[in-house]
Amino acid sequence: MKRFAAGLVGVVLLFASAACGAQAPHAVSHVSAPRSSYPVGIRMLALSRGEARPLPTTVWYPAIFAGRDAPVAAGRFPVVVYSHGLHGLPAYHAQIISRWVSAGFVVAAPAYPRTRKDTRRFSRADVRNQPADAWYVVREVVALPAFAGHLDASRIGAAGHSAGGYTTAGLFTAGHDRRLRGGIVIAGAGMAGAFAGPRAAVLFVHGTADPTVPIEAARAAYDRVRWPKAFLALPGQDHGAYLTPGRPGFDRVLATTLDFLRWTLYDDPAARGRLALVS
Repeated sequence: MKRFAAGLVGVVLLFASAACGAQAPHAVSHVSAPRSSYPVGIRMLALSRGEARPLPTTVWYPAIFAGRDAPVAAGRFPVVVYSHGLHGLPAYHAQIISRWVSAGFVVAAPAYPRTRKDTRRFSRADVRNQPADAWYVVREVVALPAFAGHLDASRIGAAGHSAGGYTTAGLFTAGHDRRLRGGIVIAGAGMAGAFAGPRAAVLFVHGTADPTVPIEAARAAYDRVRWPKAFLALPGQDHGAYLTPGRPGFDRVLATTLDFLRWTLYDDPAARGRLALVS
């Protein structure tokens, strides 16, 4: 597991007034998120969006027992697409992803062809192509026979760290699919044309001492969002130490992101209430 430099303890959550008392985006009914936890299954997919864009994808999902290719647990689960940062891999984020999955979400994480670790043709500029890659992965995963009857394709979320946070923002452009109900931008900011189209919700997570993506960039992106939104600021923290279990801020980041996912993807009013009470 990739480690990040340590930051200082402390969290501030600002929740936009537009979100106060609001239903989850596109909510039709309130269905409580699962109360029990699930073992985590893992499936590796050899996806590709054309010959030039291989997208090997790791899918973590609620399972009957833990392990590779384990049977899927009973139920229908929302889908989250997770995007790694520059020189990253999905496995670097397995600790937080597996905890989301245990709470009742399916998470699909592609390794992007030009920004992943050890790619032979690294290109920072290729991030602009990754939102299309991410949505391709969502479409492929929800169509897999192995998950038939277990995925709720009407409830889709997105999350990502650093360049993956920019990728996540880039999914929410004009004309984006209405099934995309919430995004978590971790240590990232906006992308051209982001935060347009059908109503969704966005959570920003950022260290105040981030040397890679200054928090001002994230706040500027946050200010452009006209939907329900939240900003979780981690005082003194860097570019991602808080994504590692045991590091300062991890427990608060996990609790806040889980409640955000439960609210946006399960229409869970209790989770929404917990978000409102954080200060």
